[in-house]
Amino acid sequence: MFRAPRGTSDLLPEQQKYWRYIESKAMELAGEYGFGRIDTPVFEDSGLFIRSVGEGTDIVEKEMYTFEDRGGDSVTLRPEGTAPVCRAYLEHGMHNLPQPVRMYYFCPVFRYERPQAGRFREHHQFGVEVLGDPDPSVDAEVIELASRFMSSLGLSDIDILVNSIGDPECRPAYISQLKTYYSGFTDRLCEDCLSRLDRNPLRLLDCKVETCRALGDEAPRSSDHLCQPCQEHWDRLRDYLAAMEISYQVDHRLVRGLDYYTRTVFEVQPRDVGGQSTILGGGRYDGLIEELEGRPTPGIGFATGMERLTLNLQRGGIEVPEIVSPSYLVANVGAEARPAALKLAAELRRAGVGAILSSGSRALRGQMRQANALNVPYALILGEDEIQRGEVVVRDMASSTQETVPLQDFMGAVANRSA
Repeated sequence: MFRAPRGTSDLLPEQQKYWRYIESKAMELAGEYGFGRIDTPVFEDSGLFIRSVGEGTDIVEKEMYTFEDRGGDSVTLRPEGTAPVCRAYLEHGMHNLPQPVRMYYFCPVFRYERPQAGRFREHHQFGVEVLGDPDPSVDAEVIELASRFMSSLGLSDIDILVNSIGDPECRPAYISQLKTYYSGFTDRLCEDCLSRLDRNPLRLLDCKVETCRALGDEAPRSSDHLCQPCQEHWDRLRDYLAAMEISYQVDHRLVRGLDYYTRTVFEVQPRDVGGQSTILGGGRYDGLIEELEGRPTPGIGFATGMERLTLNLQRGGIEVPEIVSPSYLVANVGAEARPAALKLAAELRRAGVGAILSSGSRALRGQMRQANALNVPYALILGEDEIQRGEVVVRDMASSTQETVPLQDFMGAVANRSA
């Protein structure tokens, strides 16, 4: 029997309410902040991600789904959402629009990772990007949006972690100190961190192996090695967050996993949850557009996983609205009444009312069991007698009571309620 590929999952109808709830809150807030929606292709030129994400990252070296298409081009399934948005910004001349340009998206992303709770090889993201404004007030607004998004979902038991990792001017000196520090503990580093020591030293701080984490606690801190412009940006950001009364913690270990980040990085994590606990992450990427051969354009954004948000909603016992379901099941007594039942169901839908046509081959009792199983509030019953008299039997499934009413009056009442 075929099964979903490892690291993927089916989103069944009964689970859809969580995603629709998350999407509705996300779109509502994005609109308040002036974001417009963008959708980019599910695959891109592989070079886009190699250049933007970084050749030394785990994503590029281990996790990307890359293949050669029939035209001989190397393409990659989208492993993250920011680079495609930046590519679209350049391709469509959005630098000519009033700046900054604010965009949000929902998209699937693909990474060949070891599946575990909250981590999949295909997962789905809600993300936002702001392109064209370097001011730290934009950082504060994006962090506020992340905080309000969590609150709107009912996720209140969370921590917002913030850090500054500097820029290409001051980061090399910091990385040099980081390498010097970790070089004294090579016997305690895991295999991955031994490799990172030369290729991507910042990622040493992000390792989840306990011995490496312990070393990270005493490692040099990026915020202590900022150049003057980065220090001013960092100080102003904290002033803005205080002015907006946003509670946060400075986490010197926070670096994020992509090479394009500069200055501000941040995450949202639930309290008292281990393992893969981060539910939202983002930061500033002021050099990314330039790396993609555009003119210098600052940017900042975040992304959050739909699956991990759903997991946290369920863990927290947060009730979400049920998806609106049909109000009526139209049943027929006898095959002769089937055309009339079909017509009534169609008329209800055209009037803007949800209706399901019963499985007409069943006896009436079976059709009523179907209505109960589908949790439909009312059943409408048509037999030959009702059709001849122009009536319909309206059965309340909760109370098991019913009444016979003129069909014309019933449809008139439906139309009035829908108006």
